[in-house]
Amino acid sequence: MSIDLHTHSTASDGTLSPTELIKLANDSGLDAIAITDHDTFQGVPEALEAGKKFGIEVIPGCEMSLESPVGAGWMHVVGLWLPPKSEELQTAFDWVLEGRKTRNHEIVKKLRSLGISITYDAVAARAKGTLGRPHFAQELVSLGVVSSVNEAFKVWLGDNGRAYVPKRKLQPKQALGILKNIGATAILAHPFALGLNYTQIEELVRELMDDGLDGIEVYYSEHDDAATKGFLEIAQRLGLLISGGSDFHGDVKPSISLGKGKGGLHVPTELLDIMKEDRRSKGLPV
Repeated sequence: MSIDLHTHSTASDGTLSPTELIKLANDSGLDAIAITDHDTFQGVPEALEAGKKFGIEVIPGCEMSLESPVGAGWMHVVGLWLPPKSEELQTAFDWVLEGRKTRNHEIVKKLRSLGISITYDAVAARAKGTLGRPHFAQELVSLGVVSSVNEAFKVWLGDNGRAYVPKRKLQPKQALGILKNIGATAILAHPFALGLNYTQIEELVRELMDDGLDGIEVYYSEHDDAATKGFLEIAQRLGLLISGGSDFHGDVKPSISLGKGKGGLHVPTELLDIMKEDRRSKGLPV
């Protein structure tokens, strides 16, 4: 019995629609799935309807990009059990997406200055939801500039890529405050991506707890056994909730399977039960 609490659909940068994502979760034998698109909850209503259709529990969520501490890699927080509507959260998303649009045009300019005949309209046509770097990667493959999405990120679009442009991000205190205000459960996603040692991560997590962090994504596609053990010990030592997910995106991350990651991922259903009990103890809906 397993779950997947970190997934993406076409509402952001995944390749499956919310309905297709939930159907795949059902076909894969998952007990529950959270839809956690980047800086949007656009796909949540469709996913919830699909959950009813296919008889699988769907947790409405999102993934928010946050400003990282100096010297750290990228930091994301997954929010689970979002309310049906939240003006506060939508305002934050609108601010982020406004910056994303500017960034996308800047990426086009950089690529064109580097000799690549790419257009904004061609990239935008690939996006069914929020336009992002995976859509640029797909267009670069189509143009024959690279042979794969991974190569596109490595050479052109990744953090060290030739056409990289940083994106607008929320401050941790701001994002966690919003999630707390709307009654969501806040989980630090893929802590390995911070690029810090366990002592540094624990210090950071303690600070984030003061701002409303509820848990850590211990089980993740890119976490090996040692990392899983290390993050589990931090969560247990600090009394935090333990979460997990594949970070499934579909075809843009072909090595990541829903619920199974790269093959060895297993997120126990019991973790969801513990989260629900924690929420009930705080008077929050599940």
